[in-house]
Amino acid sequence: MERTPGERLTDEQLRSALRNVIRHGIAGQATVTLTGGVFLVGLAVNLGLSNTMIGFLAAIPPLMQFLQIPSVAVIDRYRARKPICVYTAVFSRLPWLLVALIPFAFPTEFRTTVLVWAILANAALAAVSNAAWNPWIRDLVPQEQLGSFFGRRMSLATAAALVVSLVAGGYLDLWKRSAPDHEIYAYSVLYFAGFLTGLIAVRYLRMIPEPRTDHTERQGSVFKSLQGPFRDANFKKLLVFLGSWNFAANLAAPFFTVYMLTRLGLAMSTVVVLSVLSQLTNLFFYRVWGLYADRYSHKSILRVSGPLFMGCILAWTFTTMPERHALSIPLLVVIHILMGISTAGVMLGSNNIGLKLAPRGMATPYLAASSLVNSVAAGIAPIVGGRCVDFFVGHELSWTLRWTSPQGDYQFRTLDFQTWDFFFFLAFALGLFSVYRLSSVRERGEVRGRVVVHDLVDTMRRRMGSLSTAGGLRRMIHFPYSLLRDKNSWRNGPSVGDSHLKDESSDGNLRPQ
Repeated sequence: MERTPGERLTDEQLRSALRNVIRHGIAGQATVTLTGGVFLVGLAVNLGLSNTMIGFLAAIPPLMQFLQIPSVAVIDRYRARKPICVYTAVFSRLPWLLVALIPFAFPTEFRTTVLVWAILANAALAAVSNAAWNPWIRDLVPQEQLGSFFGRRMSLATAAALVVSLVAGGYLDLWKRSAPDHEIYAYSVLYFAGFLTGLIAVRYLRMIPEPRTDHTERQGSVFKSLQGPFRDANFKKLLVFLGSWNFAANLAAPFFTVYMLTRLGLAMSTVVVLSVLSQLTNLFFYRVWGLYADRYSHKSILRVSGPLFMGCILAWTFTTMPERHALSIPLLVVIHILMGISTAGVMLGSNNIGLKLAPRGMATPYLAASSLVNSVAAGIAPIVGGRCVDFFVGHELSWTLRWTSPQGDYQFRTLDFQTWDFFFFLAFALGLFSVYRLSSVRERGEVRGRVVVHDLVDTMRRRMGSLSTAGGLRRMIHFPYSLLRDKNSWRNGPSVGDSHLKDESSDGNLRPQ
């Protein structure tokens, strides 16, 4: 039975609705922060999960994005965007209550199973909720306000996430010092808090009205609309680059937190501070990269930011020589700053080059195709990465220089690759291959990477007074598939604010930190 959406809103009703959209974004981001990222990794480590299992957890959210495609067809048929979004959002919060009960209600041998099924349920329901959220909010927010409105919403949500991260990280360290043998109970409190903030987000979601939709004409098959990009020779080369780069990046990124907690033995608060530093740098440089993308090309930006990110992955091998040393923390600070800078460039370049290479009026299916490729790569990579880390356990490759003289015998260890070092080097090598694949993509206005580097260095000399990254590698793999059936977006392409429409995101995402 078809449901008739609400009538058109008055100005006052629209202002009230937009305030609730912002409140929903803040509460939703608090939920994502408390139940994902470094805290989900910390819980997994505390439960004694293997690297393979942690990689599997990281793979679930991107792979579940495929559920958006059949969801779009159901939503388009029944025209019940708000009810579907709200009900699936409610049920997507319940798994976090289950996770919070793990130490109390489940014996040790069942805890991993419960965690995996909870993340699966959350990611699947969140994907369906996303599919309904995108067209609903697209019709609600005035087109001329999309960019500014969602920019403000993202800024407020990010600020809230940073505060929540720091408070939660400090709380975990305080608990660990007070009750080191019962650390898992601290995560129960965090996940229960995430469950509550999730319900608050749903409360604001219910208060957002659904405007009357003007999209009465149904479109053809979503799958058929995705065939065009794979027949475009130049765009297919771009898809090869995006897939290989996403695989290389997500091979290592989900394990950065694991490495810092287990190999380097850092406190959770230190890991959180480094993550916040990376997010702040990303926010600042997203705008900087945007200026250079307009001045040169998105491919030129990728030719700089891509190798920089892969260089950061290789730099992780120097944080131990072979153990943690005096420069480990300073090196981690530099790595997180540079990762924030490079991630912003890759996110901006990879998203927008697809839009630029798409034929006029076909931006939506082309971006959907790139998102599908990225989702597959980002889903498979952590599983392979976890297997690689476990495989390299016990392996070592060292290179020692020895100097013998009458005064004594001196040895200098110039190379010492152990478990994690092999893994980071493998991700680095695959990343360089992906950058090589980028060279075959053609974009109007591209210049050599060194031109961008020289210009960027000159600019940063003048603007280095403030640094502000968001470890959001996964953000580039999400796409509002509901737009595939939108006649207007097929004709005009997505508007500036479309990238911010996705907000009922998978709360269980193991984001690279």
